[in-house]
Amino acid sequence: MSILINKDTKIITQGITGKTGQFHTEKCQEYANGKNCFVAGVNPKKAGESIFGIPIYGSVKEAAAQTGATVSVIYVPPPGAAAAIWEAVEADLDLVVCITEGIPVRDMLVVRNKMLRKEAAGGKKTLLLGPNCPGLITPDEVKIGIMPGHIHRKGRIGVVSRSGTLTYEAVGQLTEIGLGQSSAVGTGGDPINGLKHIDIMRLFNDDPETDAVIMIGEIGGPDEADAAQWCKANMKKPIVGFIAGVTAPAGKRMGHAGALISGGADTADAKLAIMEECGFKVTRDPSEMGKLIKAMI
Repeated sequence: MSILINKDTKIITQGITGKTGQFHTEKCQEYANGKNCFVAGVNPKKAGESIFGIPIYGSVKEAAAQTGATVSVIYVPPPGAAAAIWEAVEADLDLVVCITEGIPVRDMLVVRNKMLRKEAAGGKKTLLLGPNCPGLITPDEVKIGIMPGHIHRKGRIGVVSRSGTLTYEAVGQLTEIGLGQSSAVGTGGDPINGLKHIDIMRLFNDDPETDAVIMIGEIGGPDEADAAQWCKANMKKPIVGFIAGVTAPAGKRMGHAGALISGGADTADAKLAIMEECGFKVTRDPSEMGKLIKAMI
């Protein structure tokens, strides 16, 4: 088991012919079962062509119908990325992974509201991961996104983080001490995004092949606190927690669009306190995440 994706997942790449889409699709193909998982690309101007042996279709709907793909990954540049998300949602995919950084907030507001309206009207719920995220990986099976495959190894620890580089840091530590990962998920650093920490923690809690979780957050927004409260009531597995931005000043945006302290409970200290209160083993030193989880299990 794993969460969200496995070696049998069939994937469409939206924006496959752009520089970034080409580079990462090739890397994902080379990793584990990637050759069999990446089955289609989408570019309306290049429909009928192929790249890396992957056929290109004119629309997500057509690509899904022809290949049976249920997941898409988006490398479309910011001005068209929200429309690409909506196209994948309209095609009733299970999961859309949006890597693109810099999508205008208003575009995301519009697409999120359209997703909620579709669901309220009884339409299929499509999960969104990102935008501005590294993607997700189930080691030795498949990776979708921009993370370096070689630092991962199969194991039984789940990793979830808003930050890409901190995901790699946790993964690298787990691999080094021989534990490995069940799945690693980057939820992204934008203020309006899809799956949150709480959603990923639910999935890890239900996954019989995940024994413990490292949850990494950052300043800004209520996501980590919400997840911590849920974990206190429901989570049966040990959790190590880390929040980036202990020294960040209030009111200053730190790298990610969503990393902005706006009041009280979204500082690193406040989040660490809530996580500790909810039974997490918290650390202020990111180099200790692996050691702490090893001690707990």
